[in-house]
Amino acid sequence: MLFLVVAGVYAAPAATRLPSGGYDVPSSESARAEQILDQTFRTGGLPVVFTVTDPAGAGSVRARGESSRIVSALQDSPHAGQIASYWTAPSPLDQALLSADRNTGLVVARIAGDDREAPIRAHEIAASLVGTRDGVTVTAGGQAITYYEGTQQSRSDLIRLEIIAVPLTFIALVWVFGSLVAALLPLLVAAIAVVGTGACLWALYAVTDVSVFAVNLATGLCLALAVDYTLFIVNRFREERDAGTDAHAALVRTMLTAGRTVFYSALTMAVTLATLLIFEPYLLRSLAYAGLASVGFAMAGALCVAPALIVLAGDRIDALDVRKPLRRWFRREAVPIRAVEDSFWYRTSAAVMRRPVVVLVTLTIALLTLAWPFQGVQLAYPDDRALPESTTSRQTGDILRADFAQDFAGSTPIVLTGAVTTVPQVADYARELSTIDGVLSVSSPGGVYAKGMQISPLRVDSAISGDSAYVTVSTTKDPYSQEGKEQLERLREVRSPAPTLFGGLAQRDLDNVHGITDRVPVAVALIALATFVLMFLMTGSVVLPVKALVTNALSLTAGFGAMVWIFQDGNLGGLGTTATGHVTAFVPPLLAAIAYALSMDYEVFVLSRIREEWLATGNNQRSVCAGLARTGRIVTAAAVVMTVVFLAITAGEVSFMRGLGLGLTICVLVDAFVVRTFLVPAVMALTGRYNWWAPAPLARWHARRGFREGEAVPIPELRKEQSLWTT
Repeated sequence: MLFLVVAGVYAAPAATRLPSGGYDVPSSESARAEQILDQTFRTGGLPVVFTVTDPAGAGSVRARGESSRIVSALQDSPHAGQIASYWTAPSPLDQALLSADRNTGLVVARIAGDDREAPIRAHEIAASLVGTRDGVTVTAGGQAITYYEGTQQSRSDLIRLEIIAVPLTFIALVWVFGSLVAALLPLLVAAIAVVGTGACLWALYAVTDVSVFAVNLATGLCLALAVDYTLFIVNRFREERDAGTDAHAALVRTMLTAGRTVFYSALTMAVTLATLLIFEPYLLRSLAYAGLASVGFAMAGALCVAPALIVLAGDRIDALDVRKPLRRWFRREAVPIRAVEDSFWYRTSAAVMRRPVVVLVTLTIALLTLAWPFQGVQLAYPDDRALPESTTSRQTGDILRADFAQDFAGSTPIVLTGAVTTVPQVADYARELSTIDGVLSVSSPGGVYAKGMQISPLRVDSAISGDSAYVTVSTTKDPYSQEGKEQLERLREVRSPAPTLFGGLAQRDLDNVHGITDRVPVAVALIALATFVLMFLMTGSVVLPVKALVTNALSLTAGFGAMVWIFQDGNLGGLGTTATGHVTAFVPPLLAAIAYALSMDYEVFVLSRIREEWLATGNNQRSVCAGLARTGRIVTAAAVVMTVVFLAITAGEVSFMRGLGLGLTICVLVDAFVVRTFLVPAVMALTGRYNWWAPAPLARWHARRGFREGEAVPIPELRKEQSLWTT
């Protein structure tokens, strides 16, 4: 209780103060361009855009008055710069700031600071400006406001997650255990894991960047894993008690078997999630911190707190059994404990092992078919459309996309370094850039150019300093679209007077996506290596690790296919999100890491019992069927609880978190109901006694050093007065 209070108080700021950025690759070209723009030209920071709409026209006195209020607020702020307004910009530059219907004008600026400072500063400026006054509507958007509202939406989604997940998880646990007391035990462990992980993330924020989305993921994982691990501990304890073992001896045997399995499962999950640390964007690294902390605290709670609570509860752990009044109400007798051979899971496994080829081929084809949409995946980074339509940044973005020719978010600054000496050199370069299709204008120190001609001698959004200069390309292309990428390539083909560094959202998107995809092969190789080593240490086999790799990978297929089919292609209405034609770039590797880790979690649970049976009988079919029968119900129950938690994440309104939640839900259900129930016995039937084979040197090494869980553990006879059990 003391830990809950202290850690809870310390962790409280994590959900409200962590930033929502972290998408950029620090070593990328766009990041270096932004650094020069900030340090040399003082034009760094994040953009903010205000729309001022009057049905009577943007030239009305009322609209002009609102624009003056916005400009004054920006000028009064020490953090705002590069302010431009339709009502003050010279012709013809003012026309780019006027909507096609001439009812909306823009005020644009840049807010100094990174993705932690700029969003807060932008909100402080915009808070008193947005809204409708005297028939004039003002909205605020741009990257700075989008990041701020992303943080606020994440906090709202976290509250929604807890409101949905906790009571539904409790109901699911009551369904599993029957007892209200037993159902509360995993939730107490989950509470410890949640506050412990929150405190850990807040402590990490003092020394490194941590994204606010790590808090949402940590809450979901803590609930899922704490329940998962505690469920396994309590189930094994009750199994030992049902076999007639003394309570204290049952607890000791539980910790020596199930406890070791939980530890090993947590280790495999931690190693898998740790591969996210190889990616540069701090968003993914933050989610790795969240995953590692969640696994650690959930494991510690299951191995330390759960046994203590079991001892304190005594036989009262089965108190308040809701099944008894229900049986009386419906006048039904209690279902007697059946032999393992009579269980659904044993009979299903035996049936599968009689026809393993048919089952394996049919299900593999089906799962690969469900994965087919993923072959057309398009990766990009999120913009304001990831937020709900009620946010002002989303409303601003929709106005800009619908009513303005220029994509203000997609302007491309180009930094020239190393050999720039004269303004004419830069002006000639700007003139050539302005001839590219889709380019509205190019601002340079020598004036503004469009279609190869100077349209204004004024210098805006450009400068020259020493041997560096920058120009700004204004475009009609969406920076996240394929047309935007193709335009970026054509801009690069223009011969420049000096080496160039491209900035802007189109280049950032390209850099950030490559920053993810370039590291994926390394992550996959590390996960495969870790799986092989850890599964060999557990089983002493070189066959089962390969089986684990293949079946676990197949469990991901449906989730990846659904993610593209729904959230990229817009089927099923995108489940209430706006389909933008792409999937958020960091979601696939994150989904793969978490879902694969959870699949390994189940793999360890199932194989530990199969190995236990194998060591006792030496019969492959008996050991597989009995192992699956003893774990089938508990793995299914854990999957149901995890599904509840991940569906609660899906209820959030940030589109990429909704996609992650749905993907995890599908992956968990496929793993529990298809892979563990059908594919595992099918594969193990085909490999037969070779399941446990290893080359002689490795077999001898494993006999000396390998993981020993699952083997018979002698429990000394304990005198009654020595028992720690409370009766």
